[in-house]
Parts: sequence; structure tokens; C-alpha cells
Amino acid sequence: MQQIILITGATSGFGKAIAETFAAAGWNCIITGRRADRLEAIATSLRSQYAIQVLPLVFDVRDRVAVTTQISQLPAAWQAIDVLVNNAGLALGRDPFDTANLDDWDTMIDTNLKGLLYVSKAVLPFMTARQKGHIINIGSTAGKEVYKDGNAYCASKHGVDAISKAMRIDLLPHHIKVTAIHPGAAETEFSLVRFKGDETKAGLVYDGYHALQAADIAGITYYAATLPAHVCINDLVVTCLAQANSFYLHK
Repeated sequence: MQQIILITGATSGFGKAIAETFAAAGWNCIITGRRADRLEAIATSLRSQYAIQVLPLVFDVRDRVAVTTQISQLPAAWQAIDVLVNNAGLALGRDPFDTANLDDWDTMIDTNLKGLLYVSKAVLPFMTARQKGHIINIGSTAGKEVYKDGNAYCASKHGVDAISKAMRIDLLPHHIKVTAIHPGAAETEFSLVRFKGDETKAGLVYDGYHALQAADIAGITYYAATLPAHVCINDLVVTCLAQANSFYLHK
């Protein structure tokens, strides 16, 4: 069977672009997401456009039972996962710590941190059995510096940074690569989700400069995943030209 990649959060943004990039290169794709209709549409498009195999799995990464059950029951032909991309994640709200919404905090921590842990733990037995594999965690520049009103989102992405470092150490005996990619401002559905559908606020985030695009991160992910077997990019911070770090942006 051709090489296999599993991508979480593949119904939009980075995840969808990553699936398209790898499919175009002939990889078979396991794509996951919460929106069944959109996931099926993407699967159909990838199959017809690139003549590859696609296995869509509908679940929320926050649901530990669903994650464990669906991944542990993968058909034998799909278990030889070469690359796992932990992409599912989100920001909700941009509020000071004292007035922030606790439900938003729970959703971000459960998705960005616990979801990543659940999926990784479920996939790892397939990789350790083969003594090979590559886990790519999509972090954020918010995981490098904390910015005003970022509180729990920044904390969750700092957690992704720490988990990636811990994985890299613990999985060293199993010859499993671990890469963390930390994008800066990127023009996807990210801000629309953060501002809960407010298109005006979301649009202002990207006004006045050329932000990263989903295809940029997809190309970088593909590059990291296709380096020689003895080469691993451990940590990569990626911004557009107008951005220096998580809070310095020139418009």
C-alpha cells in the first residue's frame, strides 16, 4: 500500500490543505473531523482528483472513547500510518483573563491539548510496532510568546510545544520523528471561529498585510514529512513577512 497520512481537523484550513497536498503526491489519507457532510465531500474530491484512497473518520478529538474506538478498529490495510498530523485545534474568544468565558477555556484545552494526546496515544501502537513513524503537531507562535487577551489559548499552545518536546524524548527508542510547526497569523477560518462568526472582527485580523495561507503550511508540512529517514525537523516557527513573533505585526 502507498504511504498513509492521518490528519485531524481536515474539514477546513490547514488540515484540508495538508490532505490535498499529500494526496496530490500520491499518499493515501485518513481524514478526521466533526462535520460528516464536509468530510465526505472532501474525501470524494480527493479520490476523484488524485486517484488515491481516502478513509474519512467522523469524531470529535475531545471524545476519548470515540477517538480510541475508531482508531483502534482501523482496517489492517490502514494501520501502517506513516505520518500523523495533529492539526485539530481552535481559539475561542479574545478576552482579558478576568472576564474570559470558562466554557471557551474548556473547549480550547480539551481540543488543543487533550485531543492531541488522545489521538497520538491511539495511533502510537501502530508506529511502535513498526519502529517507525512521524508525528507532526501544529502549534502556534502563541506557544512561543504570550500576548494580551490570549491567556488560555496561549497556554494550550505552550502545552503543545511542551508535549512535542516530551514526545521527542520518549519516542526516541522507537525511531519515531516528532516535529512541531508553529504558524503565525494565517488567513483561514481561525479568526472567524475565534470571534464566533463575527466576520467584521475576523476580517480586521488580516487587514493591511499578506498573511500566511493554508497552502503555505501544507507545503512546509509535506517538506518536513519527506526528508531523509535520518533527518528530523524538531521545531519550526513560521510567520508571514509582516510578522516578527506572536505580537509584533507590521500593517
